Amino acid sequence: MTSEHEALPVEEAVRAVRTHSRRKQILDAAVRVMQRTGFHQMSMQMLADEAGVSVGLIYKYFGGKEDILLATILAILDAFRDQLEPAIAAAGDDPVDRLAAGIRRYVEIVDENLDATVLTYRESRTLDAAGRARIKELEVESSAPLRAVLDSGIAAGVLNPVDVDLVAFDVMLLAHGWALKHWHFGARHTLDEYIRMQTRVVLETVVPVDRRGDYARYLG
Repeated sequence: MTSEHEALPVEEAVRAVRTHSRRKQILDAAVRVMQRTGFHQMSMQMLADEAGVSVGLIYKYFGGKEDILLATILAILDAFRDQLEPAIAAAGDDPVDRLAAGIRRYVEIVDENLDATVLTYRESRTLDAAGRARIKELEVESSAPLRAVLDSGIAAGVLNPVDVDLVAFDVMLLAHGWALKHWHFGARHTLDEYIRMQTRVVLETVVPVDRRGDYARYLG
């Protein structure tokens, strides 16, 4: 028989999963509502109706509209921070392969969060100073795996001695462009085409001319 103490961690895990699922349900609904109305016009009742929950339940998980907006933006930045490094590590040891994998995963995450990415640009100025500071902090953290790849590639003599900070943020902006200009790029290119073209743009900057033949899979 399972004792009360043995069952407790399982119960806690179930509650944690339920809480995560409910928060995500509310945040996904908030993105849809804010896309239609904007942040300031969104009411808690509108959000509750969209999410299929009560207003009281929303307040169980969030303190108010500003809290919901911040949580929506942080969820995307957390995805960048948490998913880039595993994708890069899975690409092997070659710095160019690792950088290409990081670019691909970054754009893929943007594609998975198109509306929320646009919302980040449009509504983040609504947040208070602490919220904006937290976003800036996470943006720097999320670029850390890209910086590490560039640093290691430069140290190994595989990549040009570029400004690592500049190139890392260039990659971020190229990825965000898939969402911000999706009305244009999405009509002309598939996601894979966009990733391949933007990867080539970056690699033509960072890979020395005499080594480009080694990476024809990206630059050919």
